[in-house]
Amino acid sequence: MKRLFLLLMLLIPSFIFAQSSGFIHPLDFIDTETNRAKVIEYIESNVKKTYSAIGMDNPSTLRMMEKEELKCFKELTKVKNRKLLDRVINTYCKLGMCNYNTILMMYKEESKASTEELEW
Repeated sequence: MKRLFLLLMLLIPSFIFAQSSGFIHPLDFIDTETNRAKVIEYIESNVKKTYSAIGMDNPSTLRMMEKEELKCFKELTKVKNRKLLDRVINTYCKLGMCNYNTILMMYKEESKASTEELEW
């Protein structure tokens, strides 16, 4: 139930905004203090803009969503299939669903679907 709530919290506002400037591709990320600060700045800005637009910009919601976004960004830096990740980023950012949680979730779904076959 908590996971469903979190998923809804991430997806509903992501329909409102397209990819914000400052988006950092996880596989292009070079781990330096400066780049870490850029990722944090992007996440904080994107989360605040997204959740303020729907009136859910209370500090506890913002911190929870920022932490989740950073966790997802870190996980995305470790994915192996760049081509698939690029396609997911392109697709979902064009739809206005450009946050790291959505991208990670859809990358996992696409990756899983790519190994499945239709069976009777």
